[in-house]
Amino acid sequence: MPISAEERAQKIKVIVFDVDGVLTDGQIFVLPESSSADAKGIEFKGFAAHDGLGISLARLGGLRIGIITKRRSRTVAIRANDLKVEFIYQGQAHKLAAAEEIVAKTGTTMEELAYVGDDIVDFPVMRICGLAIATANARPQVKAMAHYVTPNGGGHGAGRDAIDFILAAQGSLDRVIEEYLDAENPAAAAADVGNGGM
Repeated sequence: MPISAEERAQKIKVIVFDVDGVLTDGQIFVLPESSSADAKGIEFKGFAAHDGLGISLARLGGLRIGIITKRRSRTVAIRANDLKVEFIYQGQAHKLAAAEEIVAKTGTTMEELAYVGDDIVDFPVMRICGLAIATANARPQVKAMAHYVTPNGGGHGAGRDAIDFILAAQGSLDRVIEEYLDAENPAAAAADVGNGGM
């Protein structure tokens, strides 16, 4: 009998996100640093605040957080630092090696890892992880192989959808929300993301 997405989510200890199309809507904006024809550019992206708060909830729920992305971007490094992401891998054309390294560092198994992706570059990890999650804007092939598809698209709360789904399956979402809202809770303050002072 097939294992449901909820049953898979109950085992998750680590959640890993792609960036473009998952934590962003996939658009990449490039601003030239000068008017020279061979000028380098400054890349910028938009991130959803809902995802950031979701990462705080995930940490309170005991999940460990990672990012694996094919591109290299100063914007991603800054945002990941603000979100206090534990594992950051940029420039990963083949993402499976990075996912395996995260599993080794956390002492978990691939069955205990959830991966959120949107395009075929995410297949190698999604094919073997415990919970493969596709964003609402993912390519059809990615949605077809995913165990769960988020209601919202990348850059519009898909990361939060993935986190809420896992925490709800584990029976901890409501408790974690209340812990986050408790101004006297030191664990909530420790789990929280930065306040934008980049």
